[in-house]
Amino acid sequence: MKRSAKETMVEEIGGFMGNAMSVILADYRGVDVPTVTEIRHDFTRAGCQYRVLKNSLVKLAIKSTDKEPMTALLAGPTALMWSDESPSAAAKVAVKWAKECKEFEIKGGFFGGEILDPAGVTTLSKMPGKEELQATLLMTFIAAPTDFVQLLAAGPQQFVYLLDARKRQLEGQG
Repeated sequence: MKRSAKETMVEEIGGFMGNAMSVILADYRGVDVPTVTEIRHDFTRAGCQYRVLKNSLVKLAIKSTDKEPMTALLAGPTALMWSDESPSAAAKVAVKWAKECKEFEIKGGFFGGEILDPAGVTTLSKMPGKEELQATLLMTFIAAPTDFVQLLAAGPQQFVYLLDARKRQLEGQG
């Protein structure tokens, strides 16, 4: 690879890493090509990226950034997985594949300025995703107005029930 191509690649990697909310690193030695293809498709469907990059280029790209501590995990064949939208998305897919394929081994990750060990990646994978958080927030916003409307409707509704009960009582006497 020519020097100019390497410089371009370092800039490109720096752009990826700058936008990544979290990064997961895994050793993929021993995983066959059809399985790797399936893994890539799973990451793509989850809105994540899966790339195998030269460790030296990644180290240059993250040098002097908040992700520089991640260089400790860049040894041997390493696949990098990340998402620009959800910190837990890449971790969820990586943990799923680590359980299904024994050769796919999670080395660790990077989230919130800290290096994660494999157990930390598993914990990150259990965090709610972007859609789940949005749904929870929406339900929180809707809950108060819904309760208020139910409270306003309760008085007249109870009055109608009272009138109906009185009507049945009078019909039973007459």
